[in-house]
Amino acid sequence: MTHPLVDQIRFTRSEWLRGLAGTTEEDGARHFGQMNSIGWIVGHLAWHEQRTFLQRPQNIILFPELNEIFAYGAPMSTPSLKQMLGTWHAVTAESEAYLDSLTTESLLLDLPVNGESVGQIRGTVLRRITYHYWYHLGEILSIRQMIGGKDLPDFVGDIDKEAPYRPE
Repeated sequence: MTHPLVDQIRFTRSEWLRGLAGTTEEDGARHFGQMNSIGWIVGHLAWHEQRTFLQRPQNIILFPELNEIFAYGAPMSTPSLKQMLGTWHAVTAESEAYLDSLTTESLLLDLPVNGESVGQIRGTVLRRITYHYWYHLGEILSIRQMIGGKDLPDFVGDIDKEAPYRPE
């Protein structure tokens, strides 16, 4: 059975995509002050997924450019939303087998960087990326509100059906 934290990241991803639905390429390129574009945010979360679920635990790097252009602290840029969504979908699809392998026991293990422990356990890192999505979902919806988006999601979707609480 899938671990409950994995159910939560998958639900979070679906909510994030719901928040992006209907975003045009033009809207995905808009900047407001210091805020990155929606296209950059999508690339940034693809970077975080690749780093967390592929690169660190499995030494798989599908898109090396994610580590340069979209890492935390990278300079503002305006990538194509369509291209970044394609990259994000490729990274998340490749991450599925790793997520399916997670157990309560494995979530208590370190998530190494270059084979070295950095003191982070996999379960905490999984929670961090889940919360990271929610942070950027709020940012995306704020940008979409500022550009006049209509009929945007205004509350968490059907968590009772898609990712209800359940014990391990």
